[in-house]
Amino acid sequence: MHLGRFDCHAEELMAYLSSIEPKKLILNGDIIDIWQFSKHYFPASHLRILKKVISMASKGTEVIYITGNHDEKLRRFSNTIIGNISIQDKLVLELDGKKAWFFHGDVFDIFNRSAKWFIKPGDGGYHLLLRLNRILNWCLIKVGKERYSLAKKIKNSVKNAVKYIDNFERAAIETALSKGYDYVICGHIHHPKKEIHETKNGKCTYLNSGDWVENLSALEYSFKRWKIYKYSYDKFSPFFSDEDLKSMELNELVSSLEMKKVPKQQLAEKKDKSIDTQRIS
Repeated sequence: MHLGRFDCHAEELMAYLSSIEPKKLILNGDIIDIWQFSKHYFPASHLRILKKVISMASKGTEVIYITGNHDEKLRRFSNTIIGNISIQDKLVLELDGKKAWFFHGDVFDIFNRSAKWFIKPGDGGYHLLLRLNRILNWCLIKVGKERYSLAKKIKNSVKNAVKYIDNFERAAIETALSKGYDYVICGHIHHPKKEIHETKNGKCTYLNSGDWVENLSALEYSFKRWKIYKYSYDKFSPFFSDEDLKSMELNELVSSLEMKKVPKQQLAEKKDKSIDTQRIS
């Protein structure tokens, strides 16, 4: 998501989050861009995303926040649980008898981990390109054309960038196969993808969720199937969060996460009422 960056498409992201009711919502790293805090940019539209996520958790959605390299400072709080929200470095889930391994992916980026002093200036250049791309897309939408990604075009045409992506994907797949996972799900490289790999060591599906900076994409799992959701192509009538959500203070939403215990007697009464209702019907 990169909340805190000018390039985050918060309005589109809000429309998407308002259109789904998942049992689990996995935020796969770089959700809050702590690298950008020195610029003092965090508009109301970005804050509303956090409110929306907390609101979803308060209504029963299990939210798992997996840390990335842009929000790595949160790794000191790994395994922290607040109501239905937990912070993790990685996650393994069983999905219909298959094992799925979730993590951000920066662990495979040796250059990123060893040369941050060099990466951050380059990161600024990348996001300048994204700002220009935003102006271009605004013009394209006005004339009824599809969005276009300058950054993706450049990355796909530069040999070293293509090699970097291939090496990243291969490292993720080989590690997943060695651990016996059926799915490996990551982010980091902002390159949405779903691809099945089969080797002598086994079979594994590689999935990348993309981002809400360039691709406006997400991964969805339902009916035993994975799908790449893309905002530009998977059309829906977007609707936004309730007005009361916009006006609520963040501490009010956090307090709504507190789990309330229901007395056993009350549970028994509810059960009896349910049985009586079934008999009547």
